[in-house]
Amino acid sequence: MSNPKVGFVSLGCPKALVDSERILTQLRTDGYEISPSYDGADVVVVNTCGFIDSARAESLDAIGEALNENGRVIVTGCMGVDEKEIRDLHPSVLSVSGPQQYEQVVGAVHQHAPFERQHDPFSDLVPPQGIKLTPRHYAYLKISEGCNHSCSFCIIPSMRGKLVSRPAGDVLSEAERLVDSGVKELLVISQDTSAYGVDLKYRLDFWGGKPVKTRITELCRELGQLGAWVRLHYVYPYPHVDELVPLMAEGLVLPYLDIPLQHGSPRILKLMKRPAAAENALKRIRKWREICPDITLRSTFIVGFPGETDDDFNQLMDFIDEAQLDRVGCFQYSPVDGAGANSLPDHVPAEVMAEREQIFMQRQADISRARLQARVGSVQEVLVDHVDEQGAIARSHADAPEIDGQVYVLDGQELAAGDLVRVQISAADDYDLSGYLSR
Repeated sequence: MSNPKVGFVSLGCPKALVDSERILTQLRTDGYEISPSYDGADVVVVNTCGFIDSARAESLDAIGEALNENGRVIVTGCMGVDEKEIRDLHPSVLSVSGPQQYEQVVGAVHQHAPFERQHDPFSDLVPPQGIKLTPRHYAYLKISEGCNHSCSFCIIPSMRGKLVSRPAGDVLSEAERLVDSGVKELLVISQDTSAYGVDLKYRLDFWGGKPVKTRITELCRELGQLGAWVRLHYVYPYPHVDELVPLMAEGLVLPYLDIPLQHGSPRILKLMKRPAAAENALKRIRKWREICPDITLRSTFIVGFPGETDDDFNQLMDFIDEAQLDRVGCFQYSPVDGAGANSLPDHVPAEVMAEREQIFMQRQADISRARLQARVGSVQEVLVDHVDEQGAIARSHADAPEIDGQVYVLDGQELAAGDLVRVQISAADDYDLSGYLSR
């Protein structure tokens, strides 16, 4: 008889995706098979997101769908910290656990889908890099859990706890296994990547027989030796981030920074309890571009934060005009249960938030179009994600998977996913580039 099969639904950010990969790796190691459908699964695990109300609603809908389609559902993830809300709507779920509670999830699967056969490590092989939910050529590398900030709009610390960094040797060993398995791009993630190692007081660790400090600069320098693209996400603009940009200029790390700036008004940033001021961010951006002119900067912003006036919004618009960021996401403020911002006065009407978001995104589209147009005529190294009869869909150093733009290789029909090739850029629109293989 075949071993029990586990279905899996993973919602939320890449950090949650890594949690899902870890759970699946352990289940596969224990002898469970993975089912691609509800029908073939003995039990379904739903890894939830609980960051904002829309994400919570999506998680509850996913739990309901799994119950309707399968009936045997185990819930975990960020929304699992509010077990009552889940059970009030879906009382028949088998188990509820919070984020990072890997053992509880695996234990629940063993409880509700038991089997007698013992796992045979010689026949039931798990690859050294573990089970991955991303395409073979890229992978997320989570370097820490939790966050030490207390931003007024966010409840992540209450769900995922304070910062807990992985030792540098542990991270580098995982990265090496991933590259050895064929990964061409490592996407470094955490809640606060630039704070990596603070909790360990930058403790010295060892990898490959040599000492490595558990600190983001030293970690990136070693990652850059592995021969894969290294892309940094969720980097707060602290002063020591300046040390990373020379690594980008040297080619050790992709010239790409994902920096969650959130706003351009000092007053709103103070209400948000953000750890960096807008004027300091602009100074750093100018300095980074002096060191590495090819650097791509991505960020996210919130419009309609409680108390945001027309003047505050105008300051935000002035900020993006001056910063000239390459990639930008904009979100309307959404209250989250337990967040300090809920008690702030002067909440912005929904129609005003929607209007501000539209104005913001139109302005940023103009900026993005101009910056991409400047790349027409250049030759870009790209990583291929997908190939069909129309050509290849790829990404340059400026494009993170699923959140940024793409490069369409019009004569790339003979390429394969994971190929690194050079492309002569011939056209650009608001967000994407297109071109032909550089001969």
